Amino acid sequence: MQYLHTMVRVRDLEQSLDFYCNKLGLQEVNRYDVEAGRFTLVFLAAPEDVARAKEKSGPMVELTYNWDPEEYDGGRNFGHLAYLVDDIYAACQKLMDAGVTINRPPRDGHMAFVRSPDGISIELLQRGEALEPAEPWASMENTGTW
Repeated sequence: MQYLHTMVRVRDLEQSLDFYCNKLGLQEVNRYDVEAGRFTLVFLAAPEDVARAKEKSGPMVELTYNWDPEEYDGGRNFGHLAYLVDDIYAACQKLMDAGVTINRPPRDGHMAFVRSPDGISIELLQRGEALEPAEPWASMENTGTW
C-alpha cells in the first residue's frame, strides 16, 4: 500500500492557495477543473516531495473546491485519506474479512471507500489500470456514506 493524498474541501480556492502555497510553502503539482461535476481539484506537495508527487502521485494534499456554495459542518470539509493498493479486490476482501464495511465497493475495479472506527473516509485506488469488474463487487451496493 502507498499513501497518496489527503483531501480537504475549501470554500475559497484563492484564499486557500494563498495559505497553503504562499504561507505554508506547498507547491501546486496538478490542477483539474471538472465542468461536469462543477468542481476543481488542486494537488499540492511539500517542496521536498514535489518530484515524488509528480512521479508517484503522492504524498499530497488535495484541495477540492466545489463551484456551487456549500456549508461544511461537522468536519465535512475534511474529505478522505487515499492509498494505492496492488489488488483492490484482495484489499477489500481482507478488510471485509476483518469486519470492515465496504461503504463504496470497487464495482469499477478501480476505487473503493471504507471508514475508520472514528468515521474517517479512506479511499483505496487500484495501482495501474482498473481490474476487470468481478463479483461480488460488481453488483454490491453502497453502504452508508463514504
